[in-house]
Amino acid sequence: MNEQDWLANRFEAQRSNLQAVAYRMLGSLSEAEDAVQESWFRLCRADARGIENIGGWLTTVVSRICLDMLRSRKSRREESIEAHLPDSFNSQENIIDPEQEALLAESIGVALLVVLGNLKPAERITFVLHDIFAMPFNEIAPIVGKSEAATRQLASRARHRVRGGKATEVDITHQRDVVQAFLAAAHAGDFDALVSALDPDVILRDDRQTGSSRVTQGPVALANQVSGRAQKAAQLALVNGTVGIIVAPQGRLLYVLKFMMSHGKITEVDLISDPERISQLDLSVLSD
Repeated sequence: MNEQDWLANRFEAQRSNLQAVAYRMLGSLSEAEDAVQESWFRLCRADARGIENIGGWLTTVVSRICLDMLRSRKSRREESIEAHLPDSFNSQENIIDPEQEALLAESIGVALLVVLGNLKPAERITFVLHDIFAMPFNEIAPIVGKSEAATRQLASRARHRVRGGKATEVDITHQRDVVQAFLAAAHAGDFDALVSALDPDVILRDDRQTGSSRVTQGPVALANQVSGRAQKAAQLALVNGTVGIIVAPQGRLLYVLKFMMSHGKITEVDLISDPERISQLDLSVLSD
């Protein structure tokens, strides 16, 4: 076996783990594949025989590539929400199987992918490496360019955002029941159940609409608008510390529903799809 074949075999033995790391960091299977492929190019240019732990070396390289990609993505404010639609709509459609990505997103947890997407790049990298893949902080610190103490703080902030914690357990349980009933009725097209979940003065604001259609008032009008139209990808999450809904097919966030409630009824619903507004939300995973 020549050196190139030896190197290729060593790399292929690490590919699945590298892809798992990169996907959790980037939330896109096509971008994860790009990051893994770039790590192969860098390995080819390195003195591989001098690398004691190729798996660790590749994980570090992939993490740095992903960090650069996340920072570049964050700086492109002109990037529209359509750019985060499933890969089947872009030039990668012949490379990445949308069904494969959907299964991967479900196995990880769509809500977790969405929440990770709202973290700052260094927070996301640190959280994935430490809390998911158990890499020690002293190895993560050089990757994100921080001291070990600062890296620990990054992980702590990320962990707090992922887990939430603004509302009491009693509040969350009550809110979950109300929102779950609303979502189930919307899925089933149960008009009466929808109306019963809504306050008589309920209001819906939809930032995808313009003019007077941005606002829907009253339980009957709102129920007519959502009955039978709830997307399969909709699921519960914490939005600014209270129970809301995220719609994220294949882990790609399309919009968020933020609720206000009073006396067991929904009084306000905000549908937020604008990427800038979404980036300002505190999204957290809703534990079972």
